[in-house]
Amino acid sequence: MKRLEPVLKIMTKKLITLTLEDDLYKAEKLFKENNIRHIPIVEEEHIIGMLSCSDLERIGFLDSYDSDETKVDNAIYSMLNIGQLMVKNPTVINSSTTIKSVVEILAKNEIHALPVVENNILVGIVTTTDVLNYLLKQYELETS
Repeated sequence: MKRLEPVLKIMTKKLITLTLEDDLYKAEKLFKENNIRHIPIVEEEHIIGMLSCSDLERIGFLDSYDSDETKVDNAIYSMLNIGQLMVKNPTVINSSTTIKSVVEILAKNEIHALPVVENNILVGIVTTTDVLNYLLKQYELETS
C-alpha cells in the first residue's frame, strides 16, 4: 500500500460551490442533482464555510422539491440561510497533504470532508468516500 501519496491523487477537482447569496433551496437541489453530501461555501475563490447535506437534515427538511422537481414551499428554508447553517472556517489542507494525514484529520475531528486550498484559493475537496474508494483500490491491487 502506498502510504505517503498526496491527497491530490484522490481529491475532487471539479467543484460544486455555493455562496452566501444562494439559498437553501439551491443547496438542496445541488445535493440531490449531483449525489453529493458536502458543498464548499466560497467568497470569490476563497473558502469561508462548508455545508453538508446533514446540516439540512438537521433542520428537519430535505424534500423541498416534489417528484416533478417543482419547488415546494418550505417555510424553514425561507427563515434560515446558508451562513446560519454552514460550518464556518473549516479545517483545510493543501494538495500535498498525505492521504494518511487526511485520514487522521477526518477521524480526529469526526468530519467527512476537507476543502483543499493552495495560496488561499479553493482547488478541491476530499471526502471520506474518496478515501474509502482509494483504500478499496489499494486492497484490489494487493490481492491481484
